[in-house]
Amino acid sequence: MSLYDAILKGDAKTAKEATEAALAEGCDPMALVHDVMMPAMGEVGSKFERNEYFVPELLLAARAMKAALELIRPRLAAGGIEPVGRVIIGTVKGDLHDIGKNLVAAMLEGGGYEVVDLGVNVDPQKFVAAIKAKNARIVALSALLTTTMPAMKTTIDAFKSAGVRDRIKVMVGGAPVSEAYAKEIGADGYAKSAAGAVAAARAL
Repeated sequence: MSLYDAILKGDAKTAKEATEAALAEGCDPMALVHDVMMPAMGEVGSKFERNEYFVPELLLAARAMKAALELIRPRLAAGGIEPVGRVIIGTVKGDLHDIGKNLVAAMLEGGGYEVVDLGVNVDPQKFVAAIKAKNARIVALSALLTTTMPAMKTTIDAFKSAGVRDRIKVMVGGAPVSEAYAKEIGADGYAKSAAGAVAAARAL
């Protein structure tokens, strides 16, 4: 089974073995990411959009891709290859849901981004500190409850107060979040699904 198929089927063990074999044969690590892993995660996203895959399949594919990435990332770093971009992601203060956030993080990693995951129930100041420390260009905010959606606006307001709003693009998402709400709170982008998050990040 090829690395592409292993990611598509969510087989982490085979994905790791296929990556080890490809690297041993002298495959370019960056080519593996761009020509195999990104298209595989793209196909996973398409299957999800077409209702052929559901959240469990997405999580398995993400895990398989992570297993492959763990072997590739040190080689990319050693070669001085920079990621497409750096994204800080977290579920906003008061919200403890992480499945959606984890899916988005995995899809972004599959899209060639370096992801800094701050976890759940993230205080606005923690986001601000990460922006300053990590020099990220995109911040992705997640909320799964209508009651925690206002924390997205509070967080964006905190970016303005801290003077970091102009240097980043803010993406928002989560079940109750809409494009209209994203505009209302001053976010730069919105993704309806984990698969759409990569396209949204690229657009930003």
